[in-house]
Amino acid sequence: MASKQAHKRLTKEYLLITKNPPPYIIAKPLESDILEWHYIITGPKDTPYEGGEFHGKVIFPADYPFKPPAIKMLTPNGRFRTDFRLCLSMSDYHPGSWNPAWSVATILTGLLSFMLEDTETTGSIKTSDEDKRIFAKQSKAWNRRQERFRAIFPDLADIEAENPPAETVLTLRKKPIPQPKKEPEQNVVKSVNYKLWFSVLFSGIFVYLVLLKLSTRL
Repeated sequence: MASKQAHKRLTKEYLLITKNPPPYIIAKPLESDILEWHYIITGPKDTPYEGGEFHGKVIFPADYPFKPPAIKMLTPNGRFRTDFRLCLSMSDYHPGSWNPAWSVATILTGLLSFMLEDTETTGSIKTSDEDKRIFAKQSKAWNRRQERFRAIFPDLADIEAENPPAETVLTLRKKPIPQPKKEPEQNVVKSVNYKLWFSVLFSGIFVYLVLLKLSTRL
C-alpha cells in the first residue's frame, strides 16, 4: 500500500503527465493501485521502432519517491526481454544512483533514450534493425490480443477496431463497384417501339370515342 506521501506525489505526477505528456509517451496508474503504472512508448520516426506501440509497466515502492521503481516492457520489441526487470540507472537495480526529484516522465523519457541506444544491460537483448522493425509492425496487433492491455487502454483498443489495417482498407477499395445491368441495345429499341405503338393506339381510341360522343349529340 502506498504511503500518504507516495500517493500524493504520484497523484500530482499523473495530473502533470496527462496535461503535458513527454514526446512519444503516455502513462497512467491502475485505478486499483496507484503504485502500478502502465505506459505506452510510440516508436519515434526514423528509428527501427517507428510506428510501434510498446506497452510496459513501472512498479513504484510504497515509500516513493525515496526509492526507485522496477521497470518492465511487456510488448515484444527486439531491445528488451519482455516482462523482465530492467537494469537502468533510474530503476530499482541502482538505488544508490536514484534521485527523488526524478518523476514518472523523467523515468520513461530515460527508458526511451536507452531503448534507442545499443548499450547492453541486464534485461536487454540483441537483434537486428530489421527484426526490430518487424516487432514494431506487429506490436499493435499483439497488444490488442492482450486482455490486460484492453482493460487498461480501452480507447486505444477501440481505435484499432474502428480503423482496420491499411492492407484491409486497400483490399476493400480494390473491390469493383457493382454496376446496374444494362439491357442489350436491341431490347431497349424494342421496348421503346412497343411503348410508342401503345401510345398511338390509345390516342386513336380516345379520339374515336370523343368523335362518337359528339355524333350522338347531333
